[in-house]
Amino acid sequence: MGRIATYQLAELTGLTQHSRVLDAGSGIGGTARFIADRCGCPVTAVDLTADYCDTAEWLNELVGLEDRIAVHRADVTALPFADGSFDVAFSQHVQMNIADKDLLYREARRVLVPGGLLAIWDVTAGSGGDPDYPLPWAEQPEQSHLVTPDALREAIETAGLVIEQWNDLTEQAAATMRTVLASPPDSVGLHAFVPNFAEKAENLTRGLADGSLRAIQVIARAIQS
Repeated sequence: MGRIATYQLAELTGLTQHSRVLDAGSGIGGTARFIADRCGCPVTAVDLTADYCDTAEWLNELVGLEDRIAVHRADVTALPFADGSFDVAFSQHVQMNIADKDLLYREARRVLVPGGLLAIWDVTAGSGGDPDYPLPWAEQPEQSHLVTPDALREAIETAGLVIEQWNDLTEQAAATMRTVLASPPDSVGLHAFVPNFAEKAENLTRGLADGSLRAIQVIARAIQS
């Protein structure tokens, strides 16, 4: 859901210009730029893919936000930051790429201050059978690490986070994706980096519509130690 999903998450977290924000799994940096521009706060963006990091830095400079956004090439399961470095961490379309969900969310909890927020917008497995591949994050089923909503919730809570909001927005996501597919593509977007992106986006939209995939929005708070 692109900017819509990011806007909703940002509103739920109550960001201010003083918030220290981590965008974990930042891709080409859309979330980081939205937050830095809208809230005026410093954002640290992390992604494992060098091309994404390079493109994010180029776009940040192009729109004059390079002074607010620091881009790091790193693994979200081994973040190069000290404990309690951030007030809010965003994780959008990340966990289906990560086999070890427990490690992913333990790292997110580690770098959050006690009482800090983890904001998630992600895709899970549904109850309508297996989705069609390829999908935006995987060419074949063995490359995907989808789990059920219940398993996702358990991984988050086990990491030391209390879920404050859990919203299944599958129907809204499917409707938005249908609108996106019917519109001309942006001049710069993931379609420029992801082979067969149109086919993958169509399979994602179909999966959301037929129940084989779910779109989940989560706000979780780091437990006081």
